[in-house]
Amino acid sequence: MKKTDLKFGEKEITIGGWVRSVRDMKTFGFIDLNDGTTFKGIQVVLNADTLKNYDEVTKLNTGSSVLCSGKLTLTPNAQQPYELIANKIEILCSTDTTYPIQKKKTSLEVLREQAYLRPRTNLFNAVFRVRSEASFALHQFFNERGFVYLHAPIMTSSDCEGAGELFKVSTQDIYSGKKLKPEDELLGGPVFLSPSCQLEGEAFALAFGNIYTFGPSFRAENSNTIKHLNEFWHIEPEMAFCELFDDMDIMESMIKYVINHLFVKCKDELELFNSFVEEGLLDKLHNVTDNEFARITYDTAIEQLSKNNANFEFKVKWGCDIQTEHEKYLTEKIYKKPVFVYNYPKEIKAFYMRLNDDNKTVKATDLLVPGIGELCGASEREERYDVLINRIKELGLKEEDYWWFLNLRKFGSVKHSGFGMGFERFIMYVTGMKNIRDVIPFPRTPKNCKY
Repeated sequence: MKKTDLKFGEKEITIGGWVRSVRDMKTFGFIDLNDGTTFKGIQVVLNADTLKNYDEVTKLNTGSSVLCSGKLTLTPNAQQPYELIANKIEILCSTDTTYPIQKKKTSLEVLREQAYLRPRTNLFNAVFRVRSEASFALHQFFNERGFVYLHAPIMTSSDCEGAGELFKVSTQDIYSGKKLKPEDELLGGPVFLSPSCQLEGEAFALAFGNIYTFGPSFRAENSNTIKHLNEFWHIEPEMAFCELFDDMDIMESMIKYVINHLFVKCKDELELFNSFVEEGLLDKLHNVTDNEFARITYDTAIEQLSKNNANFEFKVKWGCDIQTEHEKYLTEKIYKKPVFVYNYPKEIKAFYMRLNDDNKTVKATDLLVPGIGELCGASEREERYDVLINRIKELGLKEEDYWWFLNLRKFGSVKHSGFGMGFERFIMYVTGMKNIRDVIPFPRTPKNCKY
């Protein structure tokens, strides 16, 4: 129940919910009941003299579902603002000792195997409530700034990132032994689950000015790290007449906006994470909202990292990609806050990023945050037709796969920029959870698609 429901104080009400715990004091008892509307449950008071099925109710196990009727009594001087004095309890479904989530502490690994039940635990109830509020805040942020919300396609014929790690979509009957020619496929050629909506986003940005997409993306890499999923949620804005530093401004404003929203809407949940998941989480988040993010060039980052090369597993030199250990050093040791690193070597970035005048670097930036590493990847897009087509050829991509993307550079091209943020990584950052599998309802990872 929500605090706004105090209007029902001293009235007879009925609440349906799930039992988190039961305490039996012989003549009276208590149920901690949660109906899903708030993180904290309601205390239901049981009296052996007035509740006909007292003995049955006090033997209920965690996870049982009940309907509780009685008077909602206001208790402003107690730990909870109200409690329900029950006069009737209907048991809907009583769990037994086979219920996988008992009172004793259950490991995160075991809970991943019980993904269909883990939202009933305090920890995951908090995680997914934060996820819901963060989703709402992201939509609100872009809506307030006039962005158009684009429902981009999930199926695509092109690989935006050029990495080739794609899931193929096919109408092929895999059991027949026959093989369809690409042109005989239902959609007329090779089709894949989209790893990014950026290309489609650019098309709409060059009509509406500012757009964003927010939906699932798919990458077929065989990675079992704590930061990778095969299916994840992706925020991808694209903005016309926008240069790289404007892009950074939007990213920084967006992250601060969502965190401030969570401070208001998820106070109890954040306090739980601060106490039991990551000590100092609230201080970390306030440090984000109260300070400007650092902005350094790739050259500066390499220079600073080189001074600590003896302590790195992966040695730093100009032209190398920045590894997780380097990201942690920049964000946690040197700057102690989020850091934008920009102007990367063109060899380690995607074909669509705008080439700088030095012909060596591109107008790209990664936003690095303490504890997570890369949170956002962004760039000013290459809007010049001749430069873009040369980059496609340099990287050995097929010009015909990007014909319409190239046409955007001929039909009213303007400078434009965008970024992508993996939503699960953001949720990891604001909750302190250390494994990405624990911030998505049903994780899709190698060898894991059981639900």
